[in-house]
Amino acid sequence: MKTAVLAVPITALEFLQDTCLLTGEGPVLSLYSLQPEPKACNSEHVLQQHRIHGIRPRVFTRQTSFTENYRETKGLSSNNVPNYFDLAVFGGKEVRLVRLHLDFSAVEHARLEILSPIVALQDWVLDIRWLYEDKQSLLCVAVAHNGALLLDISSGTTLTQRCCLEGCLLYSALLVVHKIWEDTVLVGGTVFNQLVLWKPGGEESDKKAPVERRLLGHTGVIFSISYLQEKGWLASASDDRSVRVWAVGALGGSGGNCGDLNPTCLRVLFGHQARVFSVHLCPARVFSAGEDGTCLIWDWVGSGRVLRTLKGHRAGGIRALAVSTGRGNEMSKWVATGGADGGLRLWTFQENDEEDSVTETTTDLKFSGQGMPKVVCVVDGESDNKRWSQCSILACTDQGIVYQNVDGNWELVWQGSPEFQSYCVMETVAVRVKDSSRANLCAVGSLSGALKVFHISDPHNGTVLQAGSGKIHSLIWQQGEESVYLLASGADGQVYRWCIDARLNEVGSLVLGVKCLPSFVLPACAKRWLTAAVRLTTKPVGTLWACGDRRGSLLLFQEDPKKGCEYKAPDWMQACKKTHENDRTTEDKERPQRHNGSTLSPLSCLFGVHGKQGVTSISKYQGLLYSTGRDGCVRVFRVHDKLKERVEGSDESILHLEVLRVQRACKGMEWLEKALIVEPNNLVDKGNKEFASQNTIQESLTGRPEDQEKGLEMENKGTEARFVIFGFHATQFVVWDPVRQEKLFVVPCGGGHRSWSFWPNCRGVWPGYGALVFIKQGSVLASEHPLKSPISDGKAAKNESWILKEGIHGRGIGCVCRLGSIWVPRDTIGNITGILEADGVHMKAQWEIIVTGGEDTTLTVLAVQPNSGSVTVLSVITDHISSVRTLEAVTHQEGQSLSALLISASGRAQIQCYRLLIGWDKQRLAPCCQVVQVASHRLDEHWERKRNRHKMVKMDPETRYMSMAVVDHSKEGVLVALACSDGAVRLFSISEVKRQIDLLWETFCHQRCVLSIATCSLQDGKGVRYMLLFSAATDGKIAAWDLTRPASPSTSGSPGDFATPPIPCLTISAHQSGVNTLAVWAQTQGHQDASCLVTVCSGGDDGQLTVSTFRVDYLEYHGRIGDSTQDKPPTHFSLHLLSQMNIPLAHAAPLTALKLLRPGLIVTTSCDQRVCLWKLCSTAINHIGVLCSHVADAAGLAVWEEQVMVVEDGRKKTGSVADNGVVCEKTKGQTHLEQIEEKAWRRGCQDQEVADGLQQKTGDSIPDKETLHREEMQTDDQDENDPISEITLKTCCEKRLGQKKMGWVLVCGQGFQLLQI
Repeated sequence: MKTAVLAVPITALEFLQDTCLLTGEGPVLSLYSLQPEPKACNSEHVLQQHRIHGIRPRVFTRQTSFTENYRETKGLSSNNVPNYFDLAVFGGKEVRLVRLHLDFSAVEHARLEILSPIVALQDWVLDIRWLYEDKQSLLCVAVAHNGALLLDISSGTTLTQRCCLEGCLLYSALLVVHKIWEDTVLVGGTVFNQLVLWKPGGEESDKKAPVERRLLGHTGVIFSISYLQEKGWLASASDDRSVRVWAVGALGGSGGNCGDLNPTCLRVLFGHQARVFSVHLCPARVFSAGEDGTCLIWDWVGSGRVLRTLKGHRAGGIRALAVSTGRGNEMSKWVATGGADGGLRLWTFQENDEEDSVTETTTDLKFSGQGMPKVVCVVDGESDNKRWSQCSILACTDQGIVYQNVDGNWELVWQGSPEFQSYCVMETVAVRVKDSSRANLCAVGSLSGALKVFHISDPHNGTVLQAGSGKIHSLIWQQGEESVYLLASGADGQVYRWCIDARLNEVGSLVLGVKCLPSFVLPACAKRWLTAAVRLTTKPVGTLWACGDRRGSLLLFQEDPKKGCEYKAPDWMQACKKTHENDRTTEDKERPQRHNGSTLSPLSCLFGVHGKQGVTSISKYQGLLYSTGRDGCVRVFRVHDKLKERVEGSDESILHLEVLRVQRACKGMEWLEKALIVEPNNLVDKGNKEFASQNTIQESLTGRPEDQEKGLEMENKGTEARFVIFGFHATQFVVWDPVRQEKLFVVPCGGGHRSWSFWPNCRGVWPGYGALVFIKQGSVLASEHPLKSPISDGKAAKNESWILKEGIHGRGIGCVCRLGSIWVPRDTIGNITGILEADGVHMKAQWEIIVTGGEDTTLTVLAVQPNSGSVTVLSVITDHISSVRTLEAVTHQEGQSLSALLISASGRAQIQCYRLLIGWDKQRLAPCCQVVQVASHRLDEHWERKRNRHKMVKMDPETRYMSMAVVDHSKEGVLVALACSDGAVRLFSISEVKRQIDLLWETFCHQRCVLSIATCSLQDGKGVRYMLLFSAATDGKIAAWDLTRPASPSTSGSPGDFATPPIPCLTISAHQSGVNTLAVWAQTQGHQDASCLVTVCSGGDDGQLTVSTFRVDYLEYHGRIGDSTQDKPPTHFSLHLLSQMNIPLAHAAPLTALKLLRPGLIVTTSCDQRVCLWKLCSTAINHIGVLCSHVADAAGLAVWEEQVMVVEDGRKKTGSVADNGVVCEKTKGQTHLEQIEEKAWRRGCQDQEVADGLQQKTGDSIPDKETLHREEMQTDDQDENDPISEITLKTCCEKRLGQKKMGWVLVCGQGFQLLQI
């Protein structure tokens, strides 16, 4: 077994000047180049059984920066640093010497070379330092029991060793090393919350060294220590959530100076919400990282406050921190953090940075207009090169006056009539004029239904509209192909609409053409006005409008083509070219455009889907719609043809809105305002720079022009896009990324009950980049001043951020499920990396699709490429309210697309069901995933709906689902059985058509927590199917159930449709304590059709592996059925225990997961971090392989087998047999000969196994392979009248050369590891 992919917490980071970043992930040492853009270069497996906890490069006498070395290299200077660096890598009790070969002119081609074998020590290594100016490879090593030793790494010899007189356990240590061993000083953080300083190389080396200094003050153990030599300062990070800075004086030097006799504490820094794991001290700044997942940058010399907060890791915290010496200058630094989620983040930091925008006060724009500002809007500049400094801010007051902030001054733009006073609504839009220039239009609505539309640069040349006679509740602009649309929500649920066109007349003035459109009528409700709308253009059905109202409903309207959906410019607009148009009187210009009386009613309505607080926005992108509301949810939905067939007697389609999935924001963020699409940009690849180089954010309200031309695809084969969420979290305005689970932008504005506007709303946004303008207490405030902001040039340098590696789960992964493979199309293989050679076999570029469920309550859909080791997060699902315990999937693969019905169960008795549609994105050259939410179920909600529940004992609300198994599945639905912590075995039916989950029955026969469950499908000689269920509990017993009776999902319905729950037909004792995992398979007994053998393999808390063999006799085969009573259903077979074998100490800890790679080949894992391979024989269980995994707290396994076949023409055929079924490849479009070859290959992958099984069971003669292939190909590939020729068969069999069988094991826990067998 060998490792193909590893994703575990990053525990070591080290910068090599400003050139490279070295990381330790498990035992793997990785190298990232930083210039010109950060990217991965190389990696090497360094340690054997331990994680890397430290990397120490050997420091040369002369150091130069990368910039200097680069210049010297280009100039062929001979005065260079050597082109290699020696690295001391340590972790656990192991140390190893590695050499980094580095060419400064081509950093991306650097390579790692292992120089020495692993040196195993007797104690845990906490710190290592090189002796300066020593020609030998001598290392000073600090160990966990407050000791130090001098190690010759080349020979692995310990030259000298000494312990401290205070022999307590250390949680951290720091060695201050100079030229020789005698100058060394060790600073240790003890288990007693103290810092002790002592000299390992002092006098009387044969005795224990005394403590020279002792620093007291921490109330928790010390996890990290940093020392600044030039200042004599020491920083310590502790379990008490604090960072302390000490003045200790000069340490080390001649004779091992221990600093000041009375060291003092200079500063105590409290700011972390959990334990502080790492600290780094600079002359004016302190960098600290902790379990709360944040890295804080402190101005400890000055105010002692936090300058910046770097967030980007999920729950679990930051395990490693590194700060560079400088990026070619002293003012700019790299900051790298490695998380428990396996993520690696990189930031830049300027030494002269001011306090973070999250904590500083906002800027008052000093509004000086008449009246109190009520509405505020940000208007982009009319040039295409948009910057924050080019934007203007509009404010409308309670006097009906619109002001514009230009260059810091407020100028009057437009003053309305008295009807616009005391109340008004205002919205702006950018429109393309006929000569391709841009113009900004503004619409202001009043309390009496009057509406003024004008050009901001020329407000006097506008138009007046009338939206009824009542209050205008809201205004919405929508972009069209050649014009814009204005919607005004008036009284009595009337939504008035206009099509507005803009062009320049002969004198250069902007003239607006207005055409009235039929109004919308909203459904009757208490809060009857429009809050969001988006226009959809489709060729089959014309123009559609998806709208949202204040009641929280989603509505669908359709334009009537007979009434003129596509409006041309009105006749009077053609006359605007005449010169006498400029002589019109003001009364003519101000005459309102009255609305006609035609109305449209909604085709479809999802009433109150966003709760009672209303819909806030609707966006569109590539055929899907995204709505937000004040219920804290983003709903992804589509316009769907209900039956995909025409109504009888009509040519019109039945259209309706269909919600695909629901995405919640972070906890406490209930007020959502917008969803902005994160669109990938494939033209530039700059090392995964977040949202700035590889991604651009485009507001989906406007969409791309090419998408608007294509319109909404009614078949809707698009996949869900990445998006971020605007909203309010308590009193803060937040931009939230639901995939990375982090806040990108935070402004303390006071909450959402105010007018606000955010910039940019449709372009590049990355963490900390953007500006919010809002009204608070009668003032217009901005998070960034347009003239004084660092983002005025379109870039926030201080907030540059890169994601070098994506995080997965911050906490442990409890379960994993493999869905299948996505193969890279042949026409794109040349554009990506993926074809590698492994063991002489050319392996095709493929992505394995994995779903993981974690203790952080999330489901993560991953695409894993075994050849390159890359991992991509496709989707993150956050619907569970407790840790996810078990996963099951029913998959179906067709060519490049993969469809899976995913079922997840968690604590709090919650079940979630999703349809995952996974395919290949040809634009991004990567897999893509669409998540469709099917149904959900909770036992407490089910109990609340029961009748006469007051007479029943209430179910335990803390019930946990421990294990799940698919009993049967068909087109009508799926039956799943669940093991529950309250002692019950429950059977559920899931109907994807009805979108519901029903509890069919429950039984409490175990009377204790049921830990695991497994199913087995049987079939007798007559073709009758039987279903067998095995369940195991904490008492070590395994129960067998006959589930043949309810084996048809088509009968799914209410629990009353089924008889009484079954009772176990057999119970055996297999373990001394709880049974954590089960695996079941069946095998026939020769030619006997009336019975079979069933093998049950189990692993428990006692560390024992048990294999039990049962004989099943089919009663119905002989025409008889077991006895039945009212309380006991009939039995369809008899079950007998034939034999039982066990390995008492299969693992040194509780066995947590067990999977069947193929019948007779078992894979197990445990908390002892071993992955074992077992082969089952008729009389024994043989241990045939073991690998020490680097995944701590292993909890789940996924296994599958892949057949590799290399044919003569160099093409490779593969097929996967997974633990959840056979995944078949697409054969459509193949020639007849190719199909024959495919069948021949598939048969060749299985015939040896079948033949061995038959020979072992019956001892009969086995037909030759050629006969077997002939029979299968004649039955499956040909008609009876198309016999296969002898030449074709022989050619097929000859091409089956180079066959290789490959197994894959995915173990998960604190991370995951993919192993190749």
